[in-house]
Amino acid sequence: MFCPNCRSLLFPKNGVLTCSKCGFNRDASKEKTTVVTKKRDKEVAVIEEEGGTLPTADDVECPKCGNAKAYWVLRQTRAADEPETRIYRCTKCSHSWREY
Repeated sequence: MFCPNCRSLLFPKNGVLTCSKCGFNRDASKEKTTVVTKKRDKEVAVIEEEGGTLPTADDVECPKCGNAKAYWVLRQTRAADEPETRIYRCTKCSHSWREY
């Protein structure tokens, strides 16, 4: 989400999406994001409902339900000289797993 005033990123804080530059606030309950956990003292927002904008892989099998279709994203979770991590989320049961 981006601030409509200054176009900076909005970050979740106590159920409100807040712009750190201009102070704009938006109710996060109307958005499709939710604050899940704190990681290194930062709040992390994840997609609660898929909007159909994430790429899908039709050749992976969910280890939980056996479904053959999953959303995926790439994240650089280790050093820059190491390969990225592919994170999958099943389209049927929403189970998440990683492939290094």
